[in-house]
Amino acid sequence: MLIIERKTMFPDDPKINEIWKELTDIFSKDENETINYLKTSPENEIEWISEVFEDISENLQSQNFINILEIIEKKFTNLDLYTDISYAKKALKD
Repeated sequence: MLIIERKTMFPDDPKINEIWKELTDIFSKDENETINYLKTSPENEIEWISEVFEDISENLQSQNFINILEIIEKKFTNLDLYTDISYAKKALKD
């Protein structure tokens, strides 16, 4: 799984960009599937997926996606998702 692979990488690993693109592509295919997946994802997965919230948001252009991110932020108060969600909101076109 991509998230497991990402967890094992060093912060300066050049392959991170490839993983981000793959995750973005996967989560941008079907908004409903993405929302359902995020609703049931454990905290440790959300932490890594949050790296690409902005890119997913840019592709989906969905307020529903933003709404689920805000719900997840309240659910997982140990995670600092504020910045990632802020960027995801800014990715929405007016």
